[in-house]
Amino acid sequence: MATVTLGSGTFLYEVVEGWAKLPSGWSFKEVAGVGVDAHDRVYAFSRGQHPMTVFDRDGNFLTSWGEGKFARPHAVTMGPDDTMYCTDDGAHAVFKCTLEGKVLMTLGVPGKPGPFQGGQPFNRCTHVALSPTGDIYVSDGYGNSRVHKYTADGKLLLSWGEPGTDPGQFNLPHNIATDTAGYVYVADRESHRVQVFDPSGRYETQWNNLHRPCGLFIDKDRGSGQLCYIGEAGPGMAVNKNVPNLGARVSILTLQGLPLARLGDRLPGEGPGQFIAPHGVAVDSHGDIYVAEVSWTAYGQYLTPPREVRTLQKLVRKH
Repeated sequence: MATVTLGSGTFLYEVVEGWAKLPSGWSFKEVAGVGVDAHDRVYAFSRGQHPMTVFDRDGNFLTSWGEGKFARPHAVTMGPDDTMYCTDDGAHAVFKCTLEGKVLMTLGVPGKPGPFQGGQPFNRCTHVALSPTGDIYVSDGYGNSRVHKYTADGKLLLSWGEPGTDPGQFNLPHNIATDTAGYVYVADRESHRVQVFDPSGRYETQWNNLHRPCGLFIDKDRGSGQLCYIGEAGPGMAVNKNVPNLGARVSILTLQGLPLARLGDRLPGEGPGQFIAPHGVAVDSHGDIYVAEVSWTAYGQYLTPPREVRTLQKLVRKH
């Protein structure tokens, strides 16, 4: 099989087909979130029977956990202290866990949503980000239009946002990330933008020219500044599902919003170098990109008869 390369210039990536080696008979169904720990182990948070599956850099299966404990996995955020935050939008809760799955802290009341668009945590929360000082931000979400800020031990400090399309308003805050200066980046999915706030929730700016941004990942500063990797979902309506250049890609931007690379094909698909619905993104210490796709949710309606859809990809950076 011919090697497929995405990107250009200094942002060239080789597509690794069939990277994750699940045990025989297992299925992801779809991977909603992905994270990488300090040892470059990869954690795939999926909606199958084995919610958290762990792999080494080569895709070899290491272990699994979380069976029967999550309602609808949505995102995973790695902590700086060998912990992770699992966002479960079906349970309306965030679980801080060890890397082996022991729950250390819960934000929200599992199974009890806040009032729809009522501003109180949570109604189908979507993701977590950690400030440089350890504060916790939660994007909330499908049934709310807020960002909530907590102390490291789970005390609610403040919330901001409301439904709408003006600056500081949200039309589905789907993902959240922070940089080393403490600024907060929110993927405002259905407004096709990323909004940037200071740590107190004051609006700073926004990035446009995106299509349904779902996944956000801000990498470590490797000497040339931090970069933001954005997973953009493809068209969500039948009327435009065959229109080219509408998402289904991973974009790399500077923290000033300058696009550096677009990784993907002109159309969604399952071929090498194509994406369907990039939903979670993570980058390891080598600069390789892992992309979690909710391909079944986004594409299952078009599949007859139902079958497996690729949902986790690795892109190896070529240096």
